[in-house]
Amino acid sequence: MSSSVQRKRIRKSPEARRAEIVETAAAVALAEGLECLTLRRIADELDVRPGLISHYFPSVEDLVAEAFGTAAGAELEILLPVGAQAPPATATATPTPTAATGSAGEAAGSAGAAGPAAADMDVSSPTGRLARFFARTSGEAYDAISRLWINARHLSRYRPPLRDRVAEQEAAWRGRLEEVIREGVECGEFRTKEPHVTAIQILVVLDGLGAHANTEDRGRPEAVTRMAVTTAERELGLPHGALTPDA
Repeated sequence: MSSSVQRKRIRKSPEARRAEIVETAAAVALAEGLECLTLRRIADELDVRPGLISHYFPSVEDLVAEAFGTAAGAELEILLPVGAQAPPATATATPTPTAATGSAGEAAGSAGAAGPAAADMDVSSPTGRLARFFARTSGEAYDAISRLWINARHLSRYRPPLRDRVAEQEAAWRGRLEEVIREGVECGEFRTKEPHVTAIQILVVLDGLGAHANTEDRGRPEAVTRMAVTTAERELGLPHGALTPDA
């Protein structure tokens, strides 16, 4: 008689199982890169047969695209949630733990967290929400999501499903930022004739700063680390320091 203890299998609904697979893949992508996603790797993480993963994702390319979209989308909900109130930096809708890496939401929450200062900011106004956004998109805490975007954009050249998902997330981030800027213009806090263009300018600078996430040693001058904030303050007609209240 075998002395090993058989782990009790839990039958999950197709929706719950698919969500678990995607969350696990997203967490691996954030921690190790999209190239590490294989059907077998995710099966090992979940202690299931590879055939179960291929049942939901016959092509690994679709799983890669879904994992990126989930991770990037979770980060956006932390950085620029809809409305004035933000979820805690570690909160997610349905966190699903994995064997080795934790949930995608936990990883994204860690990436988006920027300490108590960001969490305690007054976000009742567009200026406050934008200030919190910048507080959470700087420093080492944001490097994980920056690396994922670098990774996804590179691979999307060769992988059409991923290319479509990258474009979808770019539009989502751009649209969410534009919404905050438009609200600020309408209530008289910001001054810009082209909120859409201003949103693109801010994101382009953030992307440029994040492009060195794999190699940068964080020895940048303050003028460089603050470049995205400086761009936003200039383009929105705000005084220096308006988006860094703790400066």
